[in-house]
Amino acid sequence: MEHVIVRFDENATYSDPEPYLELLPTLAPQLPPGARAFATEAEHYDFFGKRCVKDLKPAELRADGDRLVLELRHSCWKHDADLVLRYTGVTEHTFDPPGELPREVFLDELLPHERGVRHEIVCLTGSIVVVAADVIAEWVPTDCTG
Repeated sequence: MEHVIVRFDENATYSDPEPYLELLPTLAPQLPPGARAFATEAEHYDFFGKRCVKDLKPAELRADGDRLVLELRHSCWKHDADLVLRYTGVTEHTFDPPGELPREVFLDELLPHERGVRHEIVCLTGSIVVVAADVIAEWVPTDCTG
């Protein structure tokens, strides 16, 4: 990631979205509408917020031509909804390690790109990068009682 800081070592992890958040007022107008709405959502980087991406779990990926759907499952102790990301006009998507979805999300970063938006998600065991014309984020309520 260019601005969001995520560091891992054998004893701890560290993440800080502040450098990105300081630039977001300048970056947001350059993002496509869906990406802008998602990046500037009030709780997106609030570690205690129910709409924070931290601790979501990548669960399913579906590709259809230049469309991609990435489903991220909630953590009952934190979220009350799953997050579904619908990318349109996808020109690139990579997963590290290749062929599998990584574990829990640490943070993400949406940046303007010549093709629309570059969305990078750093997770506990890897990362996801998608370049697309736009992304629509939908929080789908879920029930954590069962």
